[in-house]
Amino acid sequence: MSEVMSGEYTADGKYLRKVKSFVLREGRLTKGQEAAMEQYWSVYGLDFTPEKIDLAQVFQNQAPVFLEIGFGMGHSLVEMAKAAPEKNFIGIEVHKPGVGACIQAAAQAELKNLKVIHYDAVEVLECMIEEASLDCIQLFFADPWHKKKHHKRRIVQIDFVTRVAHKLKQGGLFHMATDWENYAEHMLEIMSQVDLFVNQSPTDDFIPRPAHRPLTKFEQRGQRLGHGVWDLLYSRKD
Repeated sequence: MSEVMSGEYTADGKYLRKVKSFVLREGRLTKGQEAAMEQYWSVYGLDFTPEKIDLAQVFQNQAPVFLEIGFGMGHSLVEMAKAAPEKNFIGIEVHKPGVGACIQAAAQAELKNLKVIHYDAVEVLECMIEEASLDCIQLFFADPWHKKKHHKRRIVQIDFVTRVAHKLKQGGLFHMATDWENYAEHMLEIMSQVDLFVNQSPTDDFIPRPAHRPLTKFEQRGQRLGHGVWDLLYSRKD
């Protein structure tokens, strides 16, 4: 299995490799997660490679491919894959226990349409994913780096969004969600500067949570406490 590398940005959105857009919190795998990694990595895992991968060959079909960046513990990703067997899903995560938990859940559900990559998403997009090959890219609850001096670490920057656009098919979707209002406004501002997308919101800002994005336990708790969540949905221009 590949080691994880880090993707980074400057304040003006230029890609570097010195300032991480995430903090790598490895943590310990449970025995179940570790066993799942050992037993099922060959089924669900994709090792990082500097070469482009053939998605039809990876999944042995021509179904639409949804890619999620930073799936956490994988609960929502597994639920989406279970609910849509006619679609293929790829999840990218740097947190190893999360990767283990996702594989464990996928194996228990006997999923056939899910692959996971334990690596930095920026590197994966740049090196492994063909241009115009994805039907949707999902970025849910990315680290908001809420202190102003850390905003340059946010993954949603002009360079990143432009890369996302090139990996999507025409009409493909870029779906983001965050529970930090300031980050939601930042996302809107960045997206307005990249003339490759059309905002799917009738009011040109946010949308209600789509039914296909599962409501997480984290969100349920936030709702009880009166916290907001902002979903943004854009389509790749034809």
